[in-house]
Amino acid sequence: MKEKVIVVSGANGNLGHAVVQYFLENGNKVIGLVHRKSQNPLIHHHYEELIVDISNENEALQCVNEIENKYDCIDIAIMTVGGFAMGHIADTGIDRMKQQYKLNFETAYNLTKPVLALMLKQGEGKIFFTGSIAGMNIKKAKGVIAYGLSKSLLFNLAHLINMESNNSGVFAHVIVPSIIDTPQNRADMPNADFSKWEKPEQIAQVIGKYAENKSDKVEIVIQEEI
Repeated sequence: MKEKVIVVSGANGNLGHAVVQYFLENGNKVIGLVHRKSQNPLIHHHYEELIVDISNENEALQCVNEIENKYDCIDIAIMTVGGFAMGHIADTGIDRMKQQYKLNFETAYNLTKPVLALMLKQGEGKIFFTGSIAGMNIKKAKGVIAYGLSKSLLFNLAHLINMESNNSGVFAHVIVPSIIDTPQNRADMPNADFSKWEKPEQIAQVIGKYAENKSDKVEIVIQEEI
């Protein structure tokens, strides 16, 4: 893979870390965005970690401007920040709804807005969102109402990006794994069959596949491909 400038939000999370490792192993410059300094920061000559609160619109904008000033471009942006919450309508208040909206949509939108502007100026670029089955098919959001609704917005955002950037060389994908095999999810669902869950490394490989293929216009990458 030719060296590119890759931005990964949530770089110190389970999926974010796997994505960072994948793109570093393939010879790219990777900028990892984290909310707070990592306890064990990754040391690599092609890796840079930036501390930024992407739930804050101004901080996200300043971060993208800083990256542009230093590297001139962002070739690929991968949004891995997010959160999960159980709850039916009857026991999901507006505070829980706002919390999931902020984690799963605002963080992605705040970063996407300036990244998209830069990519349109460049004439090329790819943006990846981390979706979910509950967000893609609202029938699957029973019992996870706030999570499903917040994730569903990412699909609409990707679709709008692809309509607005048509023929520009800029494209958005939504990666849709089933349950990601993380220590947190295992603790939350101890009786589940972990063998059916996606590994973060598998998802990173799928992102890499679509990042490399300029002609691929698949908007939604469903779990069967992961």
